[in-house]
Amino acid sequence: MKNKVLSITLQTKLLLSFVATTVIILLVNVYMYYNINQMITQLDEIYLSNVNLNELTDSLREVQDNMTDYLNTKTSDAMEEYYRVEQEYSNKINELNTITTNNRLQRMEKNIRNISESYLDMTNQTIDAKRGRNVEKYKIRYEKATELYEYICSYIYSLNNEQFMENTGSYKTLSLSLQYTEYVSLTILLLIALCNIILITIITKSITKPIRKLAETANQVAKGNLEMQLVEVETHDEIAVVGKAFNKMVLSLKEYINQIRDSMEKERQMKEREFMMETHLKDAKLRYLQAQINPHFLFNTLNAGAQLAMMEEADRTYEYIQNVAEFFRYNVKKNNGTVTLGEEIELIDNYIYILNVRFSGEIHYEKRIEEAMIDQLPRIRIPSMILQPIVENCINYGIRNIEWQGLVVLSVYEKDNYVCISIKDNGIGISEEMISDIMNSQLNESEVSKDSNGVGLNNVISRLRLFFNDEDAFEIHSDGENMGTEVIIRISTK
Repeated sequence: MKNKVLSITLQTKLLLSFVATTVIILLVNVYMYYNINQMITQLDEIYLSNVNLNELTDSLREVQDNMTDYLNTKTSDAMEEYYRVEQEYSNKINELNTITTNNRLQRMEKNIRNISESYLDMTNQTIDAKRGRNVEKYKIRYEKATELYEYICSYIYSLNNEQFMENTGSYKTLSLSLQYTEYVSLTILLLIALCNIILITIITKSITKPIRKLAETANQVAKGNLEMQLVEVETHDEIAVVGKAFNKMVLSLKEYINQIRDSMEKERQMKEREFMMETHLKDAKLRYLQAQINPHFLFNTLNAGAQLAMMEEADRTYEYIQNVAEFFRYNVKKNNGTVTLGEEIELIDNYIYILNVRFSGEIHYEKRIEEAMIDQLPRIRIPSMILQPIVENCINYGIRNIEWQGLVVLSVYEKDNYVCISIKDNGIGISEEMISDIMNSQLNESEVSKDSNGVGLNNVISRLRLFFNDEDAFEIHSDGENMGTEVIIRISTK
């Protein structure tokens, strides 16, 4: 029921209020009209008894006059007129009271009726005596009839006066009742008017209140305040439709602004990551080239040595110098900070070759690249100088100075929507505490080997996390002492 009321449209609400007030006013007017008519009818009936008595007196007079006229003229017309008025008077007295009662007025009516019947009997006898030409008899009857006539007139007059006095009291009472009815009717009309005002106020308030709230909320939105309370929608009319649309607009606006903020925040974070990437890359290159050797002078020197070795047919020396030149040229050319995975793996090949020349082939190195990944190596981009520092750490901290043959294995494979790059050694392993320090960037600079190129794991881990925006892009695993160490770089393919 409540839902049906709330679903009423504004037009229907206004129409119902108008119809309701109109019907109420109409009913009150009908009620007032009925009561006033009833009272007017009662007022008319108050003096009806006096009117009837006056008519009875007039009818009695006509009987007396027509009887006298017949006695004087003795014409048939006079006799017919007498009988006509005599019948009218007889009919009138038949309407008078015949019941014995304690009411004095009703007793007087009964007496008038009885005397009138005697009077009519006497007039008839007078007429009959006149027609029989019995002069003495009709004179006596006429005198008695006249005596009764005067008595009846006097009696009717007395009854009429008393009836008038009683009716006057009733008239005053009804007049007061009529005035009271007028006051009551006026009061009812005023109450109806007041109720109408209250009803119209309630209806208009139910219409204007949500509109006012909607306007206030709209002003708040116009001032840029989107955290205010939304418009409460309780009805299902046209204003509710506007309110719901407005709330939806505000929510959409807030969502849009939040999206813009998120987008700006992401853009800011991306710029910060790019800046940090550039900073780490520059730091790696500076530390890598801390010997402050002019790279062009170094390349020219290495190329001259390679040409000299070739002229002297020292093939191994030529190949060594060429690999060293390629190793340093790689680090100078990759100024954009990113390289392909294939280029990084070629750098590892050069680096292993150089170390094996230095350490007489002690470094055993294997590449295990899945066949399906070979064609993807030129398309996968990663930060430059990422794999070489990891391989360098494997050699310096893993397999250097072990009693068994050391081995470094570089694997590339795909697993669970990730391209995985694994660099694993069979060296002395690493403790969980050390792994935790490395992953949390708490490794001291003093722990870096003097033979290192200066690009530490902290730098590698930071650049990987920034580049791929993934805290799990870098992992270190070790099964314990002398069980080797594995570093895995995970690149998402989604």
